[in-house]
Amino acid sequence: MSNFDPNAILRGAQLTVVGALRALQNPGLFKYEHYRQAAIAVCAGIFIRFLIAIPIIVVRTSIWVLSFLLNLEQATWDDKLILGLQEIGDSVLNLPFLLMSLMRYITPTLDHMFMDSLQWVDQTYVSKHRSEDPTTLRAMYYPNLRMYTTHGDTSKHMAPMEAALAYLIRFGRRAGISLCLYLLSFLPVVGRFVLPAAAFYTFNNAVGPVPSTIIFGSGIFLPKRYLIVFLQSYFSSRSLMRELLEPYFSRIRFTKEQKRLWFHDREGLLFGFGVGFYIFLRIPLLGVLFYGIAEASTAFLITKITDPPPAPAYSKDFAESQVRWRNKKEFLRLPLTDIDAHNTDSGSEKSSHSLAHELPGKRFS
Repeated sequence: MSNFDPNAILRGAQLTVVGALRALQNPGLFKYEHYRQAAIAVCAGIFIRFLIAIPIIVVRTSIWVLSFLLNLEQATWDDKLILGLQEIGDSVLNLPFLLMSLMRYITPTLDHMFMDSLQWVDQTYVSKHRSEDPTTLRAMYYPNLRMYTTHGDTSKHMAPMEAALAYLIRFGRRAGISLCLYLLSFLPVVGRFVLPAAAFYTFNNAVGPVPSTIIFGSGIFLPKRYLIVFLQSYFSSRSLMRELLEPYFSRIRFTKEQKRLWFHDREGLLFGFGVGFYIFLRIPLLGVLFYGIAEASTAFLITKITDPPPAPAYSKDFAESQVRWRNKKEFLRLPLTDIDAHNTDSGSEKSSHSLAHELPGKRFS
């Protein structure tokens, strides 16, 4: 089965909806500091947008005055200047999303939201399956995962400001590569092949040479803007998923190669899940409010694509065992109505005992 097949992408999109609905049922979701930070980020975006609007108005007014002194009917520079300034102003509307992504490395608010949402997912699962045989139910995720430290190897742990700077460097590098590809696409003769070649290189490992060749051929004949939107959606959703899954990977320590294989084996589903939230996050200014819902929904996602973690004392080989998504075929074949029916049978008595302490009044009957 391909890692990027349509069924996996569709199931990822379905999990976006189901996970969001599950997260919104949590009465404590909107009590987090995250939404105060999001409101501040939105206000900052509006304020910066207002500051940028002032020189745009000045330039527009100056061009209007010049139109009485000079003949600008045949000129195009004025329209291009105004259009460029307007695009800069519109791009600022996405600043709140950048600020919220940056806040992850400064405050632990989103990490707490992920863990509390994971606890809510466990509680909901127990409640929904109360009448079933306890031996057929999966183990819990929250009780053991909360015992893992988020620091891992302290010798490799970066301070918050260092982590934030590293994020800005990664963001700037991605933006620089995108800008270079876009500018190279204007070169004569070879320019039309730049974006299709980038798409082929990107998807060759994910979907294989045949689909990648189809994408390459389509990109040559389709308008450039369609390929740009497609590539932007893919890379942005992939980056978003890496950010949303950070609370999990900060506890379960994968090597670089293990982490690469983990993402590769789940690539289609993660793309479907990530692109759904990416569309919501693209809403100017207000899209950042969906970031918290996306993080809470990721807690639900984790329970579908990984096994319940053991206690830290028994976690030596756990990361390696999670590299391959062992229940992929079974999970992708499940009807949407039975999405909670899959049982990852990797629990232990330790998890059951932890559950008894963690969920008073929620024990199996």
